[in-house]
Amino acid sequence: MSRTEKIPSDAEAARHARFGRLPERIRLEDTTEGHAATVLDPARDAYNYDEWLVRMCL
Repeated sequence: MSRTEKIPSDAEAARHARFGRLPERIRLEDTTEGHAATVLDPARDAYNYDEWLVRMCL
């Protein structure tokens, strides 16, 4: 009875060392970042009661 054992080549061993296991999991918190898109400017967002006069009547 003959046994045939496959001996891995250097290329197969290198490929298995690189791709033989799954990468480590990355948590969702580590992949996202939250911050305001623009700096809030209260002077810009304040309502001007006379602005409609300037836009509509002039």
